[in-house]
Amino acid sequence: MSFVKHALTSLVIAAASFAAQAQTVLKVGASPVPHAEILEFVKPALKAQGVDLQVTVFTDYVQPNLAVQDKQLDANYFQHRPYLTTFNKERKTNLVEVPNSGVHIEPFGGYSRKIKNLSELKQGATVALPNDTTNGGRALALLQKQGLIKLKDPTNILATERDIVDNPKKLVFRPLEAAQLPRTLDDVDLSLINANYALEAKLVPTRDALFLDGSDSPYANFIAARPDNVNSPEIRKLVAALHTPAVKKFILEKYKGAIIPAF
Repeated sequence: MSFVKHALTSLVIAAASFAAQAQTVLKVGASPVPHAEILEFVKPALKAQGVDLQVTVFTDYVQPNLAVQDKQLDANYFQHRPYLTTFNKERKTNLVEVPNSGVHIEPFGGYSRKIKNLSELKQGATVALPNDTTNGGRALALLQKQGLIKLKDPTNILATERDIVDNPKKLVFRPLEAAQLPRTLDDVDLSLINANYALEAKLVPTRDALFLDGSDSPYANFIAARPDNVNSPEIRKLVAALHTPAVKKFILEKYKGAIIPAF
């Protein structure tokens, strides 16, 4: 009996060891909110498929791309296409969007602690906006949509202050790192803030923003990887896990319209 018991114990240990070995590690970088939270939500589903999803949280928009490029990470989830295109050009990287991997859209908006309505915005008011090219262009396009400025080409997603052809209120712009923008609310008249950073600062876009871009925004956040692993089985499983009714329900219920599913 002891031999049989020993043999069975060995089989159980061997099976457990095999199961552990069968788990393939997938390292993904993400912004804290909502990206990392959404990834944590799909962890159990991926584990059941043999994928050990390990999430590394970043609070900036540069390091998660560099970490994927340098193969410290397999993929990341924090950015939209215009940003990645510009990043690759400026940093000489070659990261790619995983096909059909868009997960959500983050409404971009204008916030203020000094005014309750845009009609209260005074001449010479100070406006803070992201200092990276694509989000800066997005901010300017949104300001034009609100009738505050006029751009040479409203469709140019890389527009800068030099592309402003009319600024009737003589607004003064303060370009800053995106993560710092919520901290400017006590110092500026208006701040253009990405939804993820607004959420981290306990702002509710649908409640606190003076204005938001719409659900038709082209800035869907997706999974980015390298050309050598963009079609790996593990990354494809990640995309499939993210594109489920359960994830859509999670996004809608947790973020209450502040984050919009893109699938």
